[in-house]
Amino acid sequence: MTWFLIALLSSFLSAFAAITQKKVLFNRSPLEFSYLLSIVNLLFSIPFFLFIDYGTINSFNLTILFIKSLIGVGAFLCVMTALKNLQISNALPLLALTPGFVAVFAFIFLGEALKLEEVIGLISLIAGTYILESKNLKEILFPLNVFFKSKYHQYILMALLLFTASSVMDKILLIKLNLTPVSLTAFQHLFFAFFFAIIFFGVRGTKEKGLSIINKKDLGWIALISVLTIGYRFTQVIAISLASVALTLAVKRTSVLWATIIGGKIFKDSNMLKKIIAVLFILLGAILILRD
Repeated sequence: MTWFLIALLSSFLSAFAAITQKKVLFNRSPLEFSYLLSIVNLLFSIPFFLFIDYGTINSFNLTILFIKSLIGVGAFLCVMTALKNLQISNALPLLALTPGFVAVFAFIFLGEALKLEEVIGLISLIAGTYILESKNLKEILFPLNVFFKSKYHQYILMALLLFTASSVMDKILLIKLNLTPVSLTAFQHLFFAFFFAIIFFGVRGTKEKGLSIINKKDLGWIALISVLTIGYRFTQVIAISLASVALTLAVKRTSVLWATIIGGKIFKDSNMLKKIIAVLFILLGAILILRD
């Protein structure tokens, strides 16, 4: 049960991080926000480097982590772009499909099989997401069409695929390549800052006009988001090291329930009753997955 409590803590931290991210994204572009957050994350991650077992570090696992971090940067930027342009109660629940994707890829690459109850749970996760995106029962195909017609939903779909690859690579790094959760967290934030700096300053002369004015209030929000972000990433990594990737991600994605209810209320999202019902299906899926 230790892994479950840690994964649940990760879900709470992730939900509140998403709510605060949405607030900051009202005034900043996704790329600018991601760059600023990556720098603050790196600063707050410095203490992790003091507790690394450098005997477990080698060029091979760092290279894999480097590639994994690049994938994570792409996923995070996709989510921030969707979060800025969609209602929080529409964008985040779609990420609950991640355990389904992870289960398939983990089975193929890591040999992790799922029980019948867990498969039913993953189906419930998908059903909840389907309800979330449907306009009404008559328009059965709408949840499928939305991914083809809405570019911001396509960002979520891309993030879904990238998060799947990233999560499987987490398991490989922790179990197969003997990287510790502390080492993974520290170097991942170093690589994140590196990649976001290259991307931000690389497009600065074309699409970006440089950094906007940063006041104390903005800095305070970004610092809070940084603490929440490091917290949910670190606890997720620990949980993955203790349990299967799919089960950990299933619990982690219950964050959509908290973010939908709290964030939807704060930002006055529409159709909240339908969305809460949909997310309850997602939560039911997580409960079924946790049945032993």
